[in-house]
Amino acid sequence: MDRQIIFTESQYPRLVTVSRGGTLQDTEHRLLAVWAVDCAQHVLHLFEQTQPSDDRPRRAIEQARAWARGEISIAQARTAAFAAHSAAREAFGAPKEAARSAAHAVAVAHVAAHELGAAAYAIRAARAATPEDEREKAGRLECQWQHAQLPIEIRKLVLDDQRLRNRKFWSLFDC
Repeated sequence: MDRQIIFTESQYPRLVTVSRGGTLQDTEHRLLAVWAVDCAQHVLHLFEQTQPSDDRPRRAIEQARAWARGEISIAQARTAAFAAHSAAREAFGAPKEAARSAAHAVAVAHVAAHELGAAAYAIRAARAATPEDEREKAGRLECQWQHAQLPIEIRKLVLDDQRLRNRKFWSLFDC
């Protein structure tokens, strides 16, 4: 399950920025980043409870917000994504998934389509932190929370992307 490829060479063109030949406007790109980072922030405590001295996922979230405000470059955001992914490789269970969520959130700066990675790994973190008989419900609640956070300007875009790529994301967006 963890090895499934999420992104392919033929991405949803609506998530490609205008500067790369797509139709995604800069304002929408930044809103996607903010929504993705909100998803990651919502489960960050699951990482920090078990790894209190490792601030790489928190720094990734901070860098994602800084990128959305225009304060850092894409290269700086990518560096933070790599660091958060490294933290994830050193963790297990819910903390691992929470760190992955943070890594994908900051990676939205480079590739907007990472927005679903942030959301999906946050759902996986919520599920992993819950007793087995409650996991599906926890995942649905996290997904519903995420939907409630969606800005109206990108709501249709994200929901369409979830519909199109839900199977690649372990069907986590059936909430």
